[in-house]
Parts: sequence; C-alpha cells; structure tokens
Amino acid sequence: MKTSTPEGKHGIQWTSRMQLDGLDFADDLALLSQTQQQMQKTITSIAAASAAVGLNVHKGKARFSDTTQHAPI
Repeated sequence: MKTSTPEGKHGIQWTSRMQLDGLDFADDLALLSQTQQQMQKTITSIAAASAAVGLNVHKGKARFSDTTQHAPI
C-alpha cells in the first residue's frame, strides 16, 4: 500500500513520530484519515495504482465509517 498512497502527512497520529494510514488484511484494506478530502485522495491514488497492475476496487464492497465523536458518551 505504501507505493499507492500519496506522500506527505496523512492518516491518523499513532505515536508522536508515526502516522497510521491503513491496515492491510489479505485482499482487504482498512484506510484511516482525518478528513473526507484526505480519504478521497487516498482512495483515488489506490484505485489508480491498482488499475495499473490489473486490479480494481470493488465499489459495491466498500464501506465507510465516520468515527468522529459529535456528542459526549
């Protein structure tokens, strides 16, 4: 996935020196992002890199979750 994600700061802050931008599970990806725009940029980049090697992103299987906490628990 590193070759298909955009350079620069993306993902979520994991430690003081490390960004976590996604998790790979066999043929599945879990992408992490701070903003919707950042996520769209990552998805577009991954789709282009995948297409270049004959793979595609199955839009029907894609799921999105917004975990922003809007109200206190």
